[in-house]
Amino acid sequence: MRSIFWIGDSKKRLLTFPSSVRREIGFALERAQGGLTHHQAKPLRGFSGVYEIVSNYARDTYRAIYIVNLGKMIYVLHCFQKKSKFRIKTPKKEIDLIRSRLNSAKALVQKENKNDE
Repeated sequence: MRSIFWIGDSKKRLLTFPSSVRREIGFALERAQGGLTHHQAKPLRGFSGVYEIVSNYARDTYRAIYIVNLGKMIYVLHCFQKKSKFRIKTPKKEIDLIRSRLNSAKALVQKENKNDE
Protein backbone atom coordinates (compact mmCIF):
# COMPACT_ATOMS: atom_id res chain seq x y z
CA MET A 1 0.00 0.00 0.00
CA ARG A 2 1.25 3.43 -0.94
CA SER A 3 1.25 6.25 1.58
CA ILE A 4 -0.89 9.36 1.24
CA PHE A 5 0.64 12.82 1.43
CA TRP A 6 -1.75 15.74 1.97
CA ILE A 7 -0.76 18.99 0.25
CA GLY A 8 -1.74 22.30 1.87
CA ASP A 9 -5.00 22.26 3.79
CA SER A 10 -6.55 19.38 1.82
CA LYS A 11 -6.91 17.07 4.84
CA LYS A 12 -8.25 19.85 7.05
CA ARG A 13 -10.89 20.65 4.41
CA LEU A 14 -11.82 16.98 4.01
CA LEU A 15 -12.46 16.73 7.74
CA THR A 16 -15.14 19.44 7.45
CA PHE A 17 -17.18 17.39 4.93
CA PRO A 18 -20.24 15.36 5.99
CA SER A 19 -19.30 11.94 7.41
CA SER A 20 -20.76 9.97 4.48
CA VAL A 21 -18.69 12.05 2.05
CA ARG A 22 -15.54 11.55 4.14
CA ARG A 23 -16.15 7.79 4.16
CA GLU A 24 -16.64 7.64 0.40
CA ILE A 25 -13.55 9.74 -0.33
CA GLY A 26 -11.54 7.74 2.21
CA PHE A 27 -12.60 4.47 0.61
CA ALA A 28 -11.70 5.79 -2.85
CA LEU A 29 -8.25 6.87 -1.61
CA GLU A 30 -7.75 3.49 0.05
CA ARG A 31 -8.48 1.79 -3.29
CA ALA A 32 -5.96 4.12 -4.96
CA GLN A 33 -3.37 3.11 -2.35
CA GLY A 34 -3.87 -0.48 -3.47
CA GLY A 35 -3.49 0.41 -7.16
CA LEU A 36 -7.22 0.36 -7.95
CA THR A 37 -9.64 3.06 -9.09
CA HIS A 38 -12.91 3.72 -7.28
CA HIS A 39 -16.03 4.00 -9.45
CA GLN A 40 -16.49 7.64 -8.35
CA ALA A 41 -12.93 8.60 -9.39
CA LYS A 42 -12.34 9.99 -12.85
CA PRO A 43 -9.50 11.82 -14.61
CA LEU A 44 -9.52 15.58 -14.08
CA ARG A 45 -9.71 17.37 -17.41
CA GLY A 46 -6.63 19.31 -18.38
CA PHE A 47 -4.29 17.33 -16.12
CA SER A 48 -2.30 14.19 -16.78
CA GLY A 49 -2.53 11.51 -14.09
CA VAL A 50 -4.71 13.65 -11.82
CA TYR A 51 -8.01 12.22 -10.61
CA GLU A 52 -11.05 13.65 -8.90
CA ILE A 53 -13.39 11.82 -6.57
CA VAL A 54 -16.90 13.23 -6.75
CA SER A 55 -19.31 12.67 -3.88
CA ASN A 56 -22.81 14.14 -3.77
CA TYR A 57 -24.54 14.96 -0.51
CA ALA A 58 -27.83 16.79 -0.15
CA ARG A 59 -27.69 19.43 -2.89
CA ASP A 60 -23.92 19.84 -2.86
CA THR A 61 -21.02 18.13 -4.57
CA TYR A 62 -17.75 17.46 -2.77
CA ARG A 63 -14.50 16.75 -4.55
CA ALA A 64 -11.08 15.44 -3.68
CA ILE A 65 -8.28 15.82 -6.22
CA TYR A 66 -5.28 13.50 -6.14
CA ILE A 67 -2.41 12.22 -8.25
CA VAL A 68 -1.16 8.63 -8.23
CA ASN A 69 1.62 8.47 -10.83
CA LEU A 70 4.04 10.84 -9.14
CA GLY A 71 6.77 9.36 -6.98
CA LYS A 72 6.13 6.73 -4.34
CA MET A 73 3.09 8.32 -2.70
CA ILE A 74 -0.43 9.39 -3.51
CA TYR A 75 -0.67 13.16 -3.24
CA VAL A 76 -4.02 14.67 -2.29
CA LEU A 77 -3.87 18.10 -3.88
CA HIS A 78 -7.18 19.66 -2.90
CA CYS A 79 -10.57 18.98 -1.33
CA PHE A 80 -13.46 21.35 -1.90
CA GLN A 81 -17.21 21.75 -2.07
CA LYS A 82 -18.72 22.64 -5.40
CA LYS A 83 -22.19 24.15 -5.14
CA SER A 84 -23.51 23.27 -8.59
CA LYS A 85 -23.43 19.67 -9.81
CA PHE A 86 -24.35 19.86 -13.46
CA ARG A 87 -22.55 21.31 -16.48
CA ILE A 88 -20.69 23.95 -14.57
CA LYS A 89 -16.93 23.99 -14.93
CA THR A 90 -14.74 23.74 -11.89
CA PRO A 91 -14.06 27.36 -10.85
CA LYS A 92 -10.80 28.86 -12.13
CA LYS A 93 -9.57 29.62 -8.61
CA GLU A 94 -9.89 25.91 -7.72
CA ILE A 95 -8.07 24.85 -10.92
CA ASP A 96 -5.31 27.39 -10.23
CA LEU A 97 -4.90 26.05 -6.69
CA ILE A 98 -4.79 22.45 -7.97
CA ARG A 99 -2.14 23.41 -10.53
CA SER A 100 -0.08 25.19 -7.86
CA ARG A 101 -0.27 22.24 -5.48
CA LEU A 102 0.60 19.83 -8.27
CA ASN A 103 3.77 21.85 -8.86
CA SER A 104 4.49 21.67 -5.12
CA ALA A 105 4.07 17.88 -5.18
CA LYS A 106 6.41 17.62 -8.17
CA ALA A 107 9.01 19.70 -6.31
CA LEU A 108 8.71 17.41 -3.27
CA VAL A 109 9.26 14.35 -5.45
CA GLN A 110 12.32 15.93 -7.10
CA LYS A 111 13.74 16.77 -3.69
CA GLU A 112 13.05 13.20 -2.49
CA ASN A 113 14.75 11.77 -5.58
CA LYS A 114 17.85 13.93 -5.01
CA ASN A 115 18.03 12.76 -1.40
CA ASP A 116 17.87 9.13 -2.54
CA GLU A 117 20.90 9.55 -4.81
